[in-house]
Amino acid sequence: MNIRLTLNGHHVAATLNDSPTARDFAAQLPLTLSLRDFNQAEKIADLPRKLSTSGAPEGADPEVGDLAYYASWNQLATYYRDAPYAAGLVPLGHMADGGTEQLATADEITIEAAP
Repeated sequence: MNIRLTLNGHHVAATLNDSPTARDFAAQLPLTLSLRDFNQAEKIADLPRKLSTSGAPEGADPEVGDLAYYASWNQLATYYRDAPYAAGLVPLGHMADGGTEQLATADEITIEAAP
């Protein structure tokens, strides 16, 4: 599924994978969430409800530009720098090139289905 992120007034294209967790996330859209920096590598945001983790891996090694669900804390994690493997992290998708520059300085994110 193609989605659009709005960061600092800029639109960034992103794609969700076809996992049960990503489909459950997509069902919550549109969302506007407050972002907090975590470990100077990612921005995190609390989600309104827990997502399904049916069939999800035990964890993941995120890459720059990844969107993921941290099940342990019920948070969306968006990566603007490389980060290590984390147990409980479920990949959701990836943003287009250039989005990480906007993400690094953003304090709010709006996520919606792509028009």
